[in-house]
Amino acid sequence: MTEAPDLPLSRDFFDRPVLEVAPDLLGRTLMRHTPEGRIALRLTEVEAYDGERDPGSHAYRGRTARNASMYGPPGHAYVYFIYGMWFSLNLVCGPKGHASGVLLRGGEILTGTELAAARRPKARSTHELAKGPARLATALDIDRTLDGTDLCAGGDAPLSVLHGRPATPGQVRSGPRTGVGGDGADHPWRYWIDGDPTVSPYRRHAPRRRTTTAT
Repeated sequence: MTEAPDLPLSRDFFDRPVLEVAPDLLGRTLMRHTPEGRIALRLTEVEAYDGERDPGSHAYRGRTARNASMYGPPGHAYVYFIYGMWFSLNLVCGPKGHASGVLLRGGEILTGTELAAARRPKARSTHELAKGPARLATALDIDRTLDGTDLCAGGDAPLSVLHGRPATPGQVRSGPRTGVGGDGADHPWRYWIDGDPTVSPYRRHAPRRRTTTAT
């Protein structure tokens, strides 16, 4: 039986290994309810992070106040602030306590384009509104107040993930994660829909230059 595209994904969907969940999220619908109106986004690009055994993960060095939401239960949001400038949205998956999650890197705005464009006035086209994790979070008005939100509630919940229309296996591509260095640099854990214009460009990790200037 085919699930209706507007039904929320179940907790069981997220309670699986992160490398199963990540590619299965492509084509799903992220629904954001804001005071100004509703924004729906079709997911086209994601990255998997495998908890404390993954050097690229925020949980690699253990639990902190910042990453507590990563430890579950599955089907909740993990939102973090990066570089003192932007928010990024992750979907927690795997068994409770494992701290794995999927970073949402890109998507196509399906409804609420005007709302998204008002938050992203520098976007040169609708394809750029949510092209990259910081842009996605900005377009959907994502911030730390949504950290820990239940994504499976549906209805008028502020944030949920619906069945949508999942990508077929032939549409899915994978490769190294963007900007991840060290031992996790070459893990092919970035997944995207081939040829979709909302997928962000790949950028290899660039080591930061050491400086003697005080900050």
